[in-house]
Amino acid sequence: MKITKAFFLCYLVLFFSCRQKKEDTSSKVPQSQKSVTHAKGFQIEKSGDITILKLLSPWLNSKTVYTYALIPKEKLSTITLDKDAFDAIITIPVERIVVTSTTHIPALELLSVENKLVGFPNTNFISSKKTRKRIDSGLVKELGSNETINTEMVIELNPNVIIGFGLNNQNKAYETISMSNIPVVYNGDWTEETPLGKAEWIKFFGAFFQLDKKADSLFNATKTSYNKAKLLAHKAKREPTVMTGGLFKDIWYVAGGNSWLAQFLRDAHTNYLWKHTEETGSIPLSFESVFDRGQSAEFWLSPSLHGSYEEMLETNRHYKEFSAFKNKKIYSHANTRGETGGLLYFELAPSRPDVVLKDLIHIFHPELLPNYKPFFIKPLH
Repeated sequence: MKITKAFFLCYLVLFFSCRQKKEDTSSKVPQSQKSVTHAKGFQIEKSGDITILKLLSPWLNSKTVYTYALIPKEKLSTITLDKDAFDAIITIPVERIVVTSTTHIPALELLSVENKLVGFPNTNFISSKKTRKRIDSGLVKELGSNETINTEMVIELNPNVIIGFGLNNQNKAYETISMSNIPVVYNGDWTEETPLGKAEWIKFFGAFFQLDKKADSLFNATKTSYNKAKLLAHKAKREPTVMTGGLFKDIWYVAGGNSWLAQFLRDAHTNYLWKHTEETGSIPLSFESVFDRGQSAEFWLSPSLHGSYEEMLETNRHYKEFSAFKNKKIYSHANTRGETGGLLYFELAPSRPDVVLKDLIHIFHPELLPNYKPFFIKPLH
């Protein structure tokens, strides 16, 4: 399998997880009912009929805070706002939406508003059967790539809002779309460092459809399921040793000790070999460094995007020197794909961390979930 540099960088971001900043004037609107408890990247606040949505982390290391006002359609004529106080004002409930990351798709489906989706860049990456059916029926238009999104088609689709994904604020296409009076709202779910923090972004989407209560209920169900699995994992009698990652060219990337993946491994009651590192993303290391620490690890998780032992050896024959390779204890999400080749893990796992954790418990402590069938993470072929 060939891995492009761009796709691999996206893998590192997801798996291990502009305009000048204006004065923060949203405080001029009385605020209450703060409801976000685990996510660090956004806040939702109510002021009468107005929903104030603050995006605190649109991308890594961002120092810009974006503030959006969401106004019910029936109240639009009775509410006057200072437009300079907000990056966009959106009428809700949204009837037509464009999203730009596969992680946005499960939120729409969980909220039962997938029929509001009218466009998406790189539709081949979408794995959900429900949304793929809409794509195949021509109900969701292909918009090119996120970096060079087809602005003419977006303007023709005339969505009420486009939910943007970006590594920075340099997307010229978004500027063009905004100038056409289509609000662009950034989404930074991928910057979250904890499983429940990512999952809570369903509340972000719920706000656009006036489905706050449903979003709260869905998140609470996921949180309950996750915490129940976490308690089960800690009934295990031992913590198996685990290593992660693999080589890309000459660099081995392992998950940092404060990363999304490391949190899963901690909650799955394992001894992750890089758990004491402080990085929240991936750590670039030499082969020798990883070999010294990980040669005897009992388990090996996500060796890049390899799906088989044969494929790993074709990349580097020294992989066979690791105990986890010799004992066939390597597991990956790379073999769980949609019909067009998209990785289901990248799409759905952020919304369902409870399923990821159960997969890991079944791998590391099979006695605790003896009849469980893994969903995302499976043995290499």
